[in-house]
Amino acid sequence: MTLSDASENVFPHRPSPPQGADAAALVAAFRTDLDRLTRNLVRQLRLERNVLVVGGAGYIGSVLVRKLLATGCKVTVLDDLIYDNGSSIAALLDLPEFSFVRGDLCHGETLHQALAGVTDVVLLAALVGDPLCKKYPDLARRVNHDGAKTMIDRLNGRGIDRFVFLSTCSNYGLRQDDTYATEEAELNPKSLYAETKVAVEQHIIGNAAGCDFCPTILRAATAYGVSDRMRFDLTVSEFARTLAIGEELLVYDEHTWRPYCHVDDISSAIITVLDTPRPRVCGEIFNVGSTDENYTKKMIVDALLPHAPGAVVKYKEGGFDPRNYRVSFEKIASKLGFTHKHSVNTCAPALMNNIRSGFFGDVGARRWFYGNYEVRNM
Repeated sequence: MTLSDASENVFPHRPSPPQGADAAALVAAFRTDLDRLTRNLVRQLRLERNVLVVGGAGYIGSVLVRKLLATGCKVTVLDDLIYDNGSSIAALLDLPEFSFVRGDLCHGETLHQALAGVTDVVLLAALVGDPLCKKYPDLARRVNHDGAKTMIDRLNGRGIDRFVFLSTCSNYGLRQDDTYATEEAELNPKSLYAETKVAVEQHIIGNAAGCDFCPTILRAATAYGVSDRMRFDLTVSEFARTLAIGEELLVYDEHTWRPYCHVDDISSAIITVLDTPRPRVCGEIFNVGSTDENYTKKMIVDALLPHAPGAVVKYKEGGFDPRNYRVSFEKIASKLGFTHKHSVNTCAPALMNNIRSGFFGDVGARRWFYGNYEVRNM
């Protein structure tokens, strides 16, 4: 008796494997069930998750915190409110799923308090932007570099699952050609701000093998969009507000390129990383944005001008900012399935209409709140 004969005797009514349309239907049903089980697992994990957002009262943080809470997570915010920006999260203080710790990430006891019961950490806090870092260089190095590295080194042994470090596409600095920068491209920081981000990235990469948590680096495109801690010192919002209130707009180096990404999309990318299985994100670097959202400054102006009849725009060469780069976001799209929901071409004109409707009418009186111009508390 052959092996095949024996198998026929043991399994005389063995069904034939499905073929053609039946096989396709079976695969589709399996994928549907798998997706459902995955969603249920993610939902359960979110209910057990307590995410510490360091810098959660900031421009991106105040958006991210609300999105995390909406998914069912508990959220703890550690923030020193250096811009008197506590109002950005004040409406959350009575929520049982939300807690706030006022303090500096550089202080060990404050960090220890903030980490109590935390499962994941997102580090947003920094002196953000070239002008602010240039104004406070020692503080920028202490917070952006020393504080960030010290905090990362203290995460081991605390049962932390994920750590997300928000870096910047500014690390690419000045590109020598018109190619799009991928995550493997040479870094060419042109400011103290970018230098500190690159240094922390290198620290994370160099120590990843010794971490008992899963670190991921996200290089975000230049942010835009409405936030509870709104900023009007960033390109899109600055241009939109200047034209909306009828002032003359002076644009330096109008043909320089940057990628842009809405604060809501940046927040979604962070949550995507938190939800993705560890092997796909541990030790990885992802550019955050969309390849079709690379624009020159003039392209942004051109998107706004149809909504600003009679606007006066002047262009001038030789600005203080030498950066010029385009970025590829193919990796985050292909590996994590991330897609952006917002576009500069639609959101920038909408912001102009909101400003004309009376929103953000106190920018002049509260300039310190609406931009990273000065450190008021530290």
